Amino acid sequence: MNMRNVPRYLTISVLMVFITLPAFSQKVLSTILKKREMRIGMTGNQPPFTMKSKGGELIGYEVDLAKALAKNMGVELKLVEMPFSDLLGALKAGKVDAVMSGMTMTPERNLEVLFAGPYLLSGKSILTKSKLINEISAASAANEKKYRIVSLKGSTSVEFVNNYMPKHELILVDNYNDGVQMVLNDKADAMVADKPICVVTIMKNQGKDLVTSDKPLTIEPIGMALPSDDPQFLNLVENYISSLELSGTLPLLEKKWFQDGAWMLNVE
Repeated sequence: MNMRNVPRYLTISVLMVFITLPAFSQKVLSTILKKREMRIGMTGNQPPFTMKSKGGELIGYEVDLAKALAKNMGVELKLVEMPFSDLLGALKAGKVDAVMSGMTMTPERNLEVLFAGPYLLSGKSILTKSKLINEISAASAANEKKYRIVSLKGSTSVEFVNNYMPKHELILVDNYNDGVQMVLNDKADAMVADKPICVVTIMKNQGKDLVTSDKPLTIEPIGMALPSDDPQFLNLVENYISSLELSGTLPLLEKKWFQDGAWMLNVE
């Protein structure tokens, strides 16, 4: 190539990048607006974030939040159920447009996807029988006895157990219901999960001797995972979440799903 043509070549190349970038970066949002439908992935078994009602309908804090977002965007909402460990893969493959499933915003996940939020702060807690809570919660217990700890596959709870409870036996489950049953049936000594999930589990299983740690063991921001190649979609969702916070909708949803507990009459 003639060196005198290099500046001209570079100018054309840069212009081509800027010409093609907007069309590429708006791909997901454009498809949503064209189809008038937004697909959001969630597990459907993470109360009070997502769960099934007695009638088989998906309900929960994030279900209500997803409905509010779709309504404000003027599109129909399609909820897609799948195991937690499959959610980010489905998002990157374009099988869903977003993920809302009690997902912690971590640096590692942020390398793969974008996050809107946080719309809630959570933290890890230990769910176990009353006779074991002090032993398992104590730092010294990790060196004295080996416990069977259940965690949700693909969740930050697995990382927590590996980092802070490395000498215990880690048991992976596809959903929290299986983990809770293992603790109740003494097939596991404890389950590590988000504090709200532990609290709700105890409320649903009153009289079964389940307890949880008094305070969260970590602080974790919960957000909405979005495709990495559509910053306009991220910007739109961030604006709507901020609007829902300012309008008082988010505080009302938190009260409904994390404090009142009346919804438990509508679940198995």
